[in-house]
Amino acid sequence: MVDQGKRGEPASGSVFDYDAELRHYQRRLREAVDVRPGDTVLDIGCGAGQTTREAAGIAIRGSALGVDTSPVMVARARRLSAAEEVHNVRFEQADAQVHPFPAQHFSLGISRFGTMFFADPVEAFTNVGRALLPGSRLVHLVWQDSGRQEWVTSIRRALAGGDPPPVPAAGAFSLSEPTTVDGVLTAAGFADVNITAVSEPVYYGANPDAAVDAVLVLRMASELLAGLDADETERALDRLRSSMAAHNTTDGVWFDSHAWLITARR
Repeated sequence: MVDQGKRGEPASGSVFDYDAELRHYQRRLREAVDVRPGDTVLDIGCGAGQTTREAAGIAIRGSALGVDTSPVMVARARRLSAAEEVHNVRFEQADAQVHPFPAQHFSLGISRFGTMFFADPVEAFTNVGRALLPGSRLVHLVWQDSGRQEWVTSIRRALAGGDPPPVPAAGAFSLSEPTTVDGVLTAAGFADVNITAVSEPVYYGANPDAAVDAVLVLRMASELLAGLDADETERALDRLRSSMAAHNTTDGVWFDSHAWLITARR
């Protein structure tokens, strides 16, 4: 499940396995980025570092740097890299919007649902662009509109018990409109912007109970449950359990989702 930025930060510093949630999108991103052995890769919003480590494993004559604003996720990424003995990878707690990356250093920029959370997207992508070599590619995944995400509509409806409050346009869905994406990247100095619709199921747990536990650490859940009394909370949790059971399969709990795969050239 997605941490900080991807769904909103997990409550109480919890870390949950959004690498498992996004396993199908990971394949899509891997195919699109086409890392080469000599690449120097920048991974924006790297989370626990799966995309960064995979890139480093292919860029055997190069390296990969993953940045994320969450200290919990960066610490986890470092532990996993050490355990897997990936030596050409580094992780930094940093905001890619303002971080002083070395100029014209990276040959490839990548991100798996990590570029939607900038306070000023044009400033952020301009900063990322300065760090890329001329002609380098930026390849990233972002969510389409919240109304097209079954995981959003089902979970919010279950917890709210009716029509939930509107999903904020900022945050996870700030780049959900292709015209917005094209305008931001063009203003930031990128060219050849290409936006492709992709759709994959996302994974919430091995069974309904595990899926409920995963949802309850999300800020989205804590905000919807805030202010409810004990009886209202129990009814909300019953609805959530029913929703997870309705999406349970022989391979766990899955929800439909829709994203944009975006490529651009510096």
